[in-house]
Amino acid sequence: MKKLNKLIIACDGESASGKSTAAKLISRKYKLQLINSGLIYRYASKLIILNKPHNPINFLQKKLKNVSYISIAKQNLHSEKISNHVAILAKNKKIREIVNKFQKKIIKNNKKICVEGRDIASKILAKKPRYDIAFYFKCNINVASYRRWIDLKKKVPLKDVKSSLLKRTKIDKKRKNSPLIKVKDAVLIRTDKLNKIEVLTKMSNYIDRLS
Repeated sequence: MKKLNKLIIACDGESASGKSTAAKLISRKYKLQLINSGLIYRYASKLIILNKPHNPINFLQKKLKNVSYISIAKQNLHSEKISNHVAILAKNKKIREIVNKFQKKIIKNNKKICVEGRDIASKILAKKPRYDIAFYFKCNINVASYRRWIDLKKKVPLKDVKSSLLKRTKIDKKRKNSPLIKVKDAVLIRTDKLNKIEVLTKMSNYIDRLS
């Protein structure tokens, strides 16, 4: 494994495609700062659900000024209520601008970072700074649904989990602002065909080719 002084990785993918697990594994191996874009949106959804602000834009601008990413990452933000809410929230252009600004502030302070989400290679790390390598994650919907169902401790019917994931991915791909896409040079990772070790190995092989 080469010692890289600078390494910027973009990880994009569909809901429950395994990108979060992969991003954690690769960040641990290469000692990267890890940012999960989805968690920031989920945190924003949680705040709005709990507080029901009259002006969500101003409310979130203030809240994200006074919170650290570390404190967001420590919260339990994976509920079906938040999942259904965040799919709609993430379509809002002004909300995306607020979250993007929050992320870019963190990115600017880290030369070794892995950012995971749905518009990372196409938007967040498209330039200044640009990713050194991008990965795009896909997973068969039945496999993805089962994994998310287990994550939710089987508290929600499996068919409802599947329906929610299909709806979320459709919204992500069809939304007007920063839709989920696979950029041309992204490395495709099929997590329904590879186990965790194989995913890590494939990603590492591509990273180690960087000069």
